[in-house]
Amino acid sequence: MEKFNNSNEIFFIRGATTSKENTKVEITSAVNELIDELMTRNNLEPINILSIIFTATKDLNACFPASIARKFNGLDSVAFLDCQQMFVPDDVKFCIRLLAQVNLPRKSKPNHPYLRGASYLRPDRC
Repeated sequence: MEKFNNSNEIFFIRGATTSKENTKVEITSAVNELIDELMTRNNLEPINILSIIFTATKDLNACFPASIARKFNGLDSVAFLDCQQMFVPDDVKFCIRLLAQVNLPRKSKPNHPYLRGASYLRPDRC
């Protein structure tokens, strides 16, 4: 798939997952699974991902989700940003959210991956 052509447009895809605990190993597992689902469900090649913003709840601080995603196959040239999710009591614990800016064919219907404990945030998109 080409990065830009007249039959493509920019879409924004949301997604989220949870880590089992606040460790680099568990956060890595969650981020890799989320990126893999984002790419698989939307038939994305690395060249079609323009940027990804990650947020993490305040109980996750063992590592940066973006540093994990940057090492994912072929994503080393994607623009990444990490932010802390606004604290809301009773929010999903150990939650990692993403907003990806991607280039897809015009008639595409983006598929928003909500995985693990984050699936209840948007059951309509699971």
